[in-house]
Amino acid sequence: MYQPAITATGVFVPPEAISNDDLVAAFNAYADRVNAENAAAIEAGEMAAIPHSSSEFIVKASGIENRYVMDRSGVLDPARMYPNLRQRSDDEPGIMAEMALAACEAALSKAGRKGDEVDLVICAASNMERAYPAVAIEIQKLLGAGGFAFDMNVACSSATFGIQAAADMIRSGSVRRALVVNPEITSGHLEWRDRDCHFIFGDVATATLIERAEDAEHGFLIRSTRCATEFSNAIRNNNGFLRRNRPDGMQDRRDMQFMQEGRKVFKEVLPLVCTHIGAHLTEETVPADSLKRLWLHQANKTMNDFIGRKVLGRDPEPGEQPNILQEFANTSSAGSIIAFDRFSSDLNPGDKGLICSFGAGYSVGSVIVERY
Repeated sequence: MYQPAITATGVFVPPEAISNDDLVAAFNAYADRVNAENAAAIEAGEMAAIPHSSSEFIVKASGIENRYVMDRSGVLDPARMYPNLRQRSDDEPGIMAEMALAACEAALSKAGRKGDEVDLVICAASNMERAYPAVAIEIQKLLGAGGFAFDMNVACSSATFGIQAAADMIRSGSVRRALVVNPEITSGHLEWRDRDCHFIFGDVATATLIERAEDAEHGFLIRSTRCATEFSNAIRNNNGFLRRNRPDGMQDRRDMQFMQEGRKVFKEVLPLVCTHIGAHLTEETVPADSLKRLWLHQANKTMNDFIGRKVLGRDPEPGEQPNILQEFANTSSAGSIIAFDRFSSDLNPGDKGLICSFGAGYSVGSVIVERY
């Protein structure tokens, strides 16, 4: 048996950003156009007018101030309001693989490793740009990695589930070095025309290098992992390859993009996550007050603050439970890894922390780590 460790992480940040003010201006222009086109129906009470959004509303609802995207022009066009990504030939790297490669190279550079030293690639994300071949195998080829690769989708929990899978394989000796990569183009599945959710997501890619602790001088030992799922329809996207085979498959149906019942999710997910973390810490005899850092899924600031208080039994001290939402927005599986990447280098040998992600499924994954 071998001890798995996180030895480096990497983050690819898209070149374009959208502030709340940018987003609100585009959304309100869209709302004004639709309301004007349907003025008679609105006046007759046959349909409701689309209310304006505001930067203040977005910050209060989520804590988000900005998000990075692969294309802002399409998102901010009131007549379009979704990304405008060019069609690539089959001989070119796919956009997810391209983003993933940049994140992987950043992680490998930090660890002083090369792609051909990796023998497992897991592409873990909330959406894949195609059914097959696996995006992970494309990333494997671009890296020059050996071994094998596969895709994994557990929505926003994909990173922690991927870390558990990789850690288990390293522990057993079936692989020596793995990359868990999370290329998230969440702008592609967000309904930017829906006031209740138009501000939530941003694009990014993260990569986590996991290897035998004996092969690296420093990093974070993966002391324990714990994953759980419980079926719920409260967060859903009904798009997929069977769409055209259904009678209404070619229609622009609302459920073909991200949908959630926000209040229900808040009410049901928070107890699930807090109970999960508490049970994991108890099982591993790790007192909550021994944790130096909580790197939580970056979905909503209020949710994270609640989880931090519940787990620690008090208000987290500054830096104990970092949020990166204000800059990145919700980046699905990548959020907790961005937080880990940015807020882990100051920990000392022996310090413990917990990475946790949660989301659609419902799903929740937690990873207890210790600096060495």
